[in-house]
Amino acid sequence: MANNESVEKIGLHNLAPAPGSHRARRRVGRGPGSGLGKTSGKGHKGSMARSGHGGPGGGKPHFEGGQMPITRRIPKRGFTNPFRVEAQLVRLDALARVAGDEVTVETLAAAGLIRAGHGPAKLLANGTAPRAFTVRGVKVSAAAKAKIEAAGGRVD
Repeated sequence: MANNESVEKIGLHNLAPAPGSHRARRRVGRGPGSGLGKTSGKGHKGSMARSGHGGPGGGKPHFEGGQMPITRRIPKRGFTNPFRVEAQLVRLDALARVAGDEVTVETLAAAGLIRAGHGPAKLLANGTAPRAFTVRGVKVSAAAKAKIEAAGGRVD
C-alpha cells in the first residue's frame, strides 16, 4: 500500500458493532406506552408472574410441585472422606512394557501404565514378574513383593 493515510488503524475509539447485530434490551415496567407496562408482560398472578420462580420445570431447584423432594425422601447415610487418595493400579505382568530394570512412577508413566500427576501407583500381584526389577517410590502389595523378590528383584 502506497498511501498509508487512507487506512485508519483499529482502536478503542473507532470500534463499533456491525449494523443490525446489536438489539436494545427489553425495558419492562416503563408505562403503558412501551407495551410492556403494568404487569411487565407476565400476565395476571400465577407462578409465572412471581419473582424467583419460573413455573413448572424451571425456577426453584429441587421443587417437585409440592411432592416431597427426592433430596428429603432419601435418607442420609455415611460420609465421603475428602482426604482419600485413589491409587492407580498396575498389574505385575504389565511391567513387561517398562524399559530398563527399574520401576518408578516416571518409568510407569513413560510406559503408559499410569497417568502422571493422577495419584500414587500400586503394583498388584496379577500374573508373574517378567524379569528382575528394582521398585522405588511405588506402593506394592504383599503378594506382589513376594513375586518380585522370587524373580530376583527387590523393593526399596
